[in-house]
Amino acid sequence: MTSLQNQAINTALAGDWEESVSINKKLLKENPKDIDALNRLAFAYNILGKGKEAKLTYQKALKIDHLNPIALRNIKRISVNSSNTTVVNGQPYKISNIFIEEPGKTKIVELVNAAQPEIINMLQTGQVLNLSIKRLKIFVLNGQQYIGVLPDDIGKRLIKFMESGNTYEAYMKSAQAHNPIIFVKETKRVLKYKDQPSFISGSDTAFSFEKTNKKTKDNLGKDKQKTEEEDEDDSSYSSDEEER
Repeated sequence: MTSLQNQAINTALAGDWEESVSINKKLLKENPKDIDALNRLAFAYNILGKGKEAKLTYQKALKIDHLNPIALRNIKRISVNSSNTTVVNGQPYKISNIFIEEPGKTKIVELVNAAQPEIINMLQTGQVLNLSIKRLKIFVLNGQQYIGVLPDDIGKRLIKFMESGNTYEAYMKSAQAHNPIIFVKETKRVLKYKDQPSFISGSDTAFSFEKTNKKTKDNLGKDKQKTEEEDEDDSSYSSDEEER
């Protein structure tokens, strides 16, 4: 795989669709029959709300490979709604800059118990997903289609927030068959949890552990001191009794 091909894939994963268009055009100048580049370019056009250009590009791909499954599947699904959010197969895709990370408010998460590879492979970077609380877990869905589950440590934390009124959005970041990765973003935080971040970084966890550990040591120290003072009182009491 060439450096330019790697860049094309990485820009799509990053949600940088303008750059994705630029790089895939460069690839097509080198090889006008590059089916993968045509499909990536068409998808980027589609995300940017350029439905006409997307269809024309998929058509170019089909002239080269009239049975290409990606082009066949996507060319029939393209439409653009009035809010400039691309809609593919009834599911929306957000346009550009959706993967901007904010400490405490966003998290890149690898799903567990993922659906079958053929289901994951149908998903696209940037696709909007649904979060649903079921059986003390957070299920990730594409419409009604099961995709996977958030890891327990993240899921249990978010359930507490969601049940109190916090809201979240989720997007497909990497649709690899055996380790689908999503991007979760806090969109509303209720007053009750105004000072509590939705997601804790590793350093925050370590700091929290240190504070807890210090508090435990302090309490143990206080208990020891209290015990020693009580022992001294008992000793004094015994001496007084002996004198009597």
